[in-house]
Formats: sequence, C-alpha cells, structure tokens
Amino acid sequence: MARGGINKALVQKARQAILARGEHPSIDAVRVELGNTGSKTTIHRYLKELEAADQGRGTAPIPLTDQLSNLVAHLAEQLREEAQAGVAQEREQLARERRDHQDRLRQAEDRSQHFEAQCVGLTEQLQAAQQELQQERQARQQAEVENARLLQSNHDLDTRLQDRDGHIRSLEEKHQHARDALEHYRQAAKEQREQDQRRHEAQVQQLQLELRQLQQTLMIKQDELTQLNRDNARLLAEARQQQKDLQSRQRKLEQHEQALANGQHTWAQAEQENSALRERCDTLQGEVARLGEVRDMQGLLVHSLQERLAEALAQLKYLSHPPAEAGSVHQA
Repeated sequence: MARGGINKALVQKARQAILARGEHPSIDAVRVELGNTGSKTTIHRYLKELEAADQGRGTAPIPLTDQLSNLVAHLAEQLREEAQAGVAQEREQLARERRDHQDRLRQAEDRSQHFEAQCVGLTEQLQAAQQELQQERQARQQAEVENARLLQSNHDLDTRLQDRDGHIRSLEEKHQHARDALEHYRQAAKEQREQDQRRHEAQVQQLQLELRQLQQTLMIKQDELTQLNRDNARLLAEARQQQKDLQSRQRKLEQHEQALANGQHTWAQAEQENSALRERCDTLQGEVARLGEVRDMQGLLVHSLQERLAEALAQLKYLSHPPAEAGSVHQA
C-alpha cells in the first residue's frame, strides 16, 4: 500500500529522471528520488507495470531467468521488509514497556525516598518526644521530692504543735494547782490572806501572761500550718496537672510510634514493588534477547533462501542454454 501520496505517475517520473541520468532505476534509487517515501512493494509493482508497458511498445521480451530473478528478488525484499517490520514492531513494543517500567521504577524510587524522609522526620519527632518525656519525668521526680519535703515539714510542725499543747496543758495544771494551793492557804491562814492573795494574783497574772503568749504562739503556728496546708494542696494540684500533661505526652508518643510503624510498613511494600519491577525488567531483557535471536534466525533464513535462489537461477540458466547449443552459437 502506498504511503505519503505515492502513485504510478510519480514513480514513472522518478524512473524517467533516473534513466535520463544514465542510471539503473532500482527500487532503492526510485525511493530515494521520491524523497525516501513510499512502500518498496508499491514502487516495485509500479516499476513492473512501467517495464511491462515499455515491453508492450516493441521491446524484446524479458528472459525467463530475469523474470524469475526479479520475482525472487521481490519475494526476498518483501520477506525482509516483513521481518524488519515485525522486529521493529517488537522493538517499539519493548521500548514502550521499558519506558513504562522505567517510569514505574522512578515513581517507586520517588515514593521510597519520600517514605525514607518521612521515616527520618518521624524518628526525629520520636526522639524529641522522648526527650520531653525524660524532662517531664525529671520535673515530676523533683516535684515528688519537694512534696515529700513539705510533708516532712508539715509533720515536724505537727510534732512541735503537739509539744506546745502539752506545755499549755502543763501550765493549766500548774494554774489549777496554784488555785488549789491558794484555796488551801485561805482556809489555813486567814491572816496571811492579803499577802498570799497578792502573791497569788501576781502568779496568776504571770501565768495568764504566759498563757496569752502561748495562745498567740499557737495562733501563729496554726496560721503557718494553714499556709502549709494551702501550699501542700497547691503542690498536689500541680502534681496532678503534671501527671495529666505526662499522660497526654505519652499518648502523643504512642501516636508518633504508630505513624512510624505505618511508614515502615508502607516502605516495605514499596520495596516489594521495586523487587517485582526489577524481576519484570529482567524478564523484558530476556525477551529482547530472544527477539534478537529470532531476528538473527530470520536473517539466516533469508540468506539461505537467497542461496537456494542463486542455485535455482544457475540451474535455469544451465537448462535454458545447454553447452552444445552454446558451441553452435559460437561457430555461427
């Protein structure tokens, strides 16, 4: 089938131009004259038709050997073109598959690099989260130590407060004893009442003064104890808040670890895809080698056909012009 608008008139014009230059109008020469366009089979058919037309106008008939030679050359040319077309088609198909494979391999490598970068980022985030967790643990330990110290201080204050209460009870007992002694002195000696009463009042005033001082000291200690209780409550609240923050950070750490595990799983799948693509590439390369062997076998077949054709032509020439006939021709 003609390509690029090749027709018989164009082939005839190209043939005449070649003959005008004194050259032989072969198929390749006509095709070059046409600008490397057109099928060789079509050009060969048009050349045959033009040669037949020239022969019909009074030229001598073409010998049978030349006709067979042209026919065999045409068949060999057509066989070679078909073989080359098949090989070219296979090469084109293999080239497309190779390009597709290279594109898929490149995409897989890009995805692998992306997953590796994501894995590195997740690892850095995990390390940062672990450092924050370690800092939170240290802060928690410090808070626990401070809380223990405050509890011990509270315990010491309670002990001191109990000592003060015992001292106050002792003073109250002394005061009661003094009253009992005063009453006894009143009953025993009325003449010394005024003197004893003054001394007793002085003692009572002294004791009352000491009692007020002790009560004031007790109030101050109670205020200190209240403040310590408030500080303890505040520290406990801060410890609870730190515990909540620590739990929140642990949950974030678990989420980061889960994301890291997912990234590693996706990276493993990409590695499997890469392995499958490499196996496919090896298979395609084997197929290319096999097609090369097929092409070489077809070339050998064409060469064998040409040798058989040469032998057939020799036999035809021998049958068409036997040796005796050739001797008589030379004598004439």
